[in-house]
Amino acid sequence: MDRRQHTRAGRTVVAVGIMGLTVGLGVGTTGCTGSGAAAEGVNGAGADPVAALRGAADTLRGAGSSKATTSMEMATGGTRVTIRGRGVYDYRHRLGRLTVMLPEDPAGASEHRPITELLAPGALFMKNRGAGVPADKWVRVETASVTDGNLVTGGATDPYAAAEVLRGTREATYVGRTEVGGTAVRHYRGTADLSRAARSASADNRAPLAAAAKGFASAEVPFDAYLDDQGRIRKLRQHFSFVNGRRSTAVAVASTTLLYDFGAPVDVRLPSPKDIYAGRIAEDAD
Repeated sequence: MDRRQHTRAGRTVVAVGIMGLTVGLGVGTTGCTGSGAAAEGVNGAGADPVAALRGAADTLRGAGSSKATTSMEMATGGTRVTIRGRGVYDYRHRLGRLTVMLPEDPAGASEHRPITELLAPGALFMKNRGAGVPADKWVRVETASVTDGNLVTGGATDPYAAAEVLRGTREATYVGRTEVGGTAVRHYRGTADLSRAARSASADNRAPLAAAAKGFASAEVPFDAYLDDQGRIRKLRQHFSFVNGRRSTAVAVASTTLLYDFGAPVDVRLPSPKDIYAGRIAEDAD
């Protein structure tokens, strides 16, 4: 399959996701409204934080595209590691590209090559994945087939999927005004329910979010969201808890997505079938 999209506006491998690889390296609920919301209604904060958050994904579609920076922190067994990514995303066509950097091995003996990720409706493509995959081949992951719905597997949460999690917002509080990257934003704190989000999500995200609701240790996702005065997400920090592969203890994951430079051009070419690896992927070590 070869598909090219361009705009100026606007894992199959369940146990072999980047988060599983990283584990191998050794590694509050609030009220529905807050006094701050009423105090700032004149500036667009509104009296209903829940409605603002549930509509944030639609606002991103209207914005068209943006650049994105991601950070995923994972804590397990007393060890904390961070995976960082950077790229662009087209919200109208659900296409994106991220360059993802893995942390060093504990001994610092080896350096991981950056992993290129292509995000598409229903699929994640990874290059330089390692685990026995040739360097010139892509790994394709069907996002509905992984137990976290690709909120964690790729080491970076799909920006639009992250926004669609907010469709499941059950309760939220307006915290106040602040700045993100020099832009004035409204800070909200709340909890979303993945099952509710799946029912309200776009067609492409319903199955992945439903899988996450069943696969995570908890379907509740605490979050902090920062929206600009146009209602666009500028920063979103979400907390997930999942049981990784053969490990019986839950892994705590904090995913942070920063969105900026709205309207940035996005040019994504998905790999053709001949470039997708069809062999066996080596299992990650415990």
